[in-house]
Amino acid sequence: MVQVGVTGHRRLVPTEGLERAIDEALGRIASALSGPLTFVSPLAEGADQLVVRRAFALGHRRLIVPLPLPKNDYLRTFASADAGAELLRLLAQADEVVVMGQASTDVEAYHAVGRWVLDHADVLVAVWNGRPPRGKAGTGAIVEEARARGLPMAWIHADQGLTRADRLAASRRREVVVTYERL
Repeated sequence: MVQVGVTGHRRLVPTEGLERAIDEALGRIASALSGPLTFVSPLAEGADQLVVRRAFALGHRRLIVPLPLPKNDYLRTFASADAGAELLRLLAQADEVVVMGQASTDVEAYHAVGRWVLDHADVLVAVWNGRPPRGKAGTGAIVEEARARGLPMAWIHADQGLTRADRLAASRRREVVVTYERL
């Protein structure tokens, strides 16, 4: 069994190009590493949920969900009701749910869950804009830690600086780039 950690930006506009890039990355991981894929994701809105939905669409069904906070507290951090509903729908399909221990702040809780994902991953899928970390709990920090550990990674380039309209136009013009590290 290969455990695939997932990290990525919460504010993300799903596009066909992004979905194709995720599918490509998951296909590369499946062919490069032997065994069924199990996804390890806290199911944050945005990239986490999108990657897990694409994994399910491709027939991968095993899911481990580490939650940074108790479920109801975590739900309150979601910006949209749709993303909260999607969290509950995906949680219902999880093989295992682990709630992190008490943290003094939400940032500490998110840092703990990010490290937990890395501790339990054989490879990382990162939907990331490539910018340096702004703190110790965001996508950039998780990618930095994964690199320090030498964890294989599929980096799906996310253009976070663009408006929704610009992203949609960009997805029509070009494919989303995927960079593979140690994979």
